[in-house]
Amino acid sequence: MSTKYIITEKPDQWTGLPVGVEVITPSEYFSEESYLKNRKVKVVNLCKSYQYQSLGYYVSLLAGARGHKVMPEIATLQDFRFPSLMKEDAEDFEDLIQQYLKKQSTDKLELIICFGKVEENKLGRIGSLLFNLFQVPILKATFVKKDKWALNSLKPLNVVDLPEQSKSLLQQALQEYLMGKNRLLKQYSRKKYDMAILVNPEETTPPSDKKAIQNFVKAGEKVGFNVDLITRNDFAKLIQYDALFIRETTNVNHHTFKFAKKAAAEGLVVMDDPDSILKCTNKVYLSELLRANKIPTPEYYIIKKDRLDRIDMKGFEYPIIVKQPDGAFSKGVKKAKTEQELKEVLKDFFQTSELVIAQEFIPTDFDWRIGVLNNKPLYVCKYFMAEGHWQIVNWQPESGAEYDEGNFETLSVADAPKALLDLAVKATSFIGDGLYGVDIKQSGKKYYIIEINDNPSLDDGIEDAVLKGQLYQTIMQEFMNRLI
Repeated sequence: MSTKYIITEKPDQWTGLPVGVEVITPSEYFSEESYLKNRKVKVVNLCKSYQYQSLGYYVSLLAGARGHKVMPEIATLQDFRFPSLMKEDAEDFEDLIQQYLKKQSTDKLELIICFGKVEENKLGRIGSLLFNLFQVPILKATFVKKDKWALNSLKPLNVVDLPEQSKSLLQQALQEYLMGKNRLLKQYSRKKYDMAILVNPEETTPPSDKKAIQNFVKAGEKVGFNVDLITRNDFAKLIQYDALFIRETTNVNHHTFKFAKKAAAEGLVVMDDPDSILKCTNKVYLSELLRANKIPTPEYYIIKKDRLDRIDMKGFEYPIIVKQPDGAFSKGVKKAKTEQELKEVLKDFFQTSELVIAQEFIPTDFDWRIGVLNNKPLYVCKYFMAEGHWQIVNWQPESGAEYDEGNFETLSVADAPKALLDLAVKATSFIGDGLYGVDIKQSGKKYYIIEINDNPSLDDGIEDAVLKGQLYQTIMQEFMNRLI
């Protein structure tokens, strides 16, 4: 069971905190044996100084050594020694800074940020973003306007230096931070573990629809989790949780990968884990991995950007499938019927990647999708091609709709061909032991791996058509098994 501690020199100043939060002194944290033995600990360091070799410095240092989740981390405190690097990180949000500060009447603004909260609601987005970048309980940000607004300085603030008018903000923000979104639920719940499910409400084709997400929440609570839905704006809250389930389309050059890496570094059970994201989302890597381990795939050819005029496609017949390395949901995949079409597609794809995959085209009425969890088959689907199209999703249908999908058929694992299941499990064993969706084409009695998805679709009424609620509960139970 996770325990939460606030560590400060004056514990009596902190009252009215959520149930399950203990306020202790640095001396108690350093010396009491019980604090050393418990690994499931979350620490909020509110000491009066974070300076090198101060008590606050050593609280964060020892918490890291003990495997406790602490805010602020030593690495974060070290970042403040390099102000120029922090300003560079903040430049990623320059448009947002200009947008939210454009109505300021002065040329200088000092902003106190307590756990991502600020006094002025209209500046809340800036406070949240800076807190996500630099996770310190109290931050003081100074913005200066010359030609345009810019972050002039950012530094951690301790409780002693906090202006009197900001202390009520700190109390409120700390309460919300400790309890998370489902505050009343967490305050009175007896459940042992906390899970975050990362979603993107704006995503057009998320890996799970809203009903499936609700099913995951119910299943998680049934097996013993408090479950929160979080978004990309909740990065700083990760240390509050014991498990992270990513239900947003993943990519390496994306915040989902950042979430996965942070969660893994903090000791959370996480799916998709960063290693699986890295391996599965790049088709060049995945193709080479499967070929090196003698896993049957369609024939393919890796084309380099600097060899566009010297492509040797001997042995390949048109049409040819051309894939961007990091495409998802049938996007970034095109069919070239002639050499001229191939060169046109390559010219387009080479704008974003130095390598592109050309793959043998195997026409089929459907693709197999095998769900694999912890090296065991979980569900089996047939995804049929969209009407009049060669993929299961047609992103440019003649109807003018946003996209068109083919039908599906869900089978029980017991009714699926054993050779199909064995190939899916063997292929995922080279990725990891997480949750995967394996796309397989069948030609006669032969099976070929097309892709392994680290973030497979799990939608209400499709992948769960056979197992119903048991599908969600099995996945949630796997998270629990890895914690207990």
